[in-house]
Amino acid sequence: MIKPGYLCFALFALIASCLHAQQAPVASPGTVSLAEIRIRDPFILPDSAQRIYYLFGTNYPDAAPGKGGFDVYTSRDLISWQGPEAVYRPASGIWGWKNFWAPECHTYRGKSYLFVTMWEEAASQRGTTILRAERPAGPYREYAKGRVTPEEWGALDGTLYLDGQGDPWMVFCHEWVQVGDGTIEAVPLRKDLRGPAGKPVTLFAASEAPWVRAYVPGKYVTDGPFLYRNSRGELLMLWSSFGQEGYALGVARSLSGEVTGPWEHVSEPLFARDGGHGMLFRTFDGQLVLSLHQPNKGPLERTRLFLVGERPDGLPYVVGRLTEEAVPTACDGS
Repeated sequence: MIKPGYLCFALFALIASCLHAQQAPVASPGTVSLAEIRIRDPFILPDSAQRIYYLFGTNYPDAAPGKGGFDVYTSRDLISWQGPEAVYRPASGIWGWKNFWAPECHTYRGKSYLFVTMWEEAASQRGTTILRAERPAGPYREYAKGRVTPEEWGALDGTLYLDGQGDPWMVFCHEWVQVGDGTIEAVPLRKDLRGPAGKPVTLFAASEAPWVRAYVPGKYVTDGPFLYRNSRGELLMLWSSFGQEGYALGVARSLSGEVTGPWEHVSEPLFARDGGHGMLFRTFDGQLVLSLHQPNKGPLERTRLFLVGERPDGLPYVVGRLTEEAVPTACDGS
């Protein structure tokens, strides 16, 4: 028979362990934690030479015309972050003057390039362009000649992909508000990234994925493509839409290994619980990490980091949270 005193002790120990498990990592003095940073579309660039992580994202989703721009936060441990530091503010007369969305920082030929989405008032729609700087922390200047996406398209969320020959492509979304069933597109870029080197190729439409649900009747969203190769050398894509539980992150695989596909969709999303616009990066000790924003409702959006594993068939799966800030645990039934 278990004695009452032991039961009390066991209960106390259980409660204490739950409280400990839910404690957030403490950011260093003078810094902020991810829980304190409102952000959508978080993109993390690890700089192994400097051992610094750079966090970019949508910080001004609803800024008034002519206000806002792009910022960066920096960290050495993914817990304590410094910033924000402004890396781009629109110059007078530039075509893009609001909706500063989804910046992605890529290193290419020794320079830092920021693929960004902005709103063009004359065309009354969004487009993606490319900014350039000498280093990830900026400052960035307009580099591509206007929009890289087609002038007549409503487009967003461009990402850089280098094919097997080292040729650059931009993979982006043709926005659902214009076409109804949003698509993922790929356009070849000039070697210097100053503009397109050809016409876009449609990779797939949102409704082709079995997990996707209509955002509004008859309308399907594509957001945030991100491409990478798994350990088997297969080309995979993360991308977001809306599923059974809200905003979600899905996976597609290129059957040819080329960016032009054809692409097949994994039947279930990688992340289904009201979070998405994800990307992958490796920590300085080699861990594969998924970054996304969750929840999808403003102003609550925050960066969430998850460890990612690879199944025997080469597909990714979420292992668990990398950090514990705002983490539900088994103690609260989740």
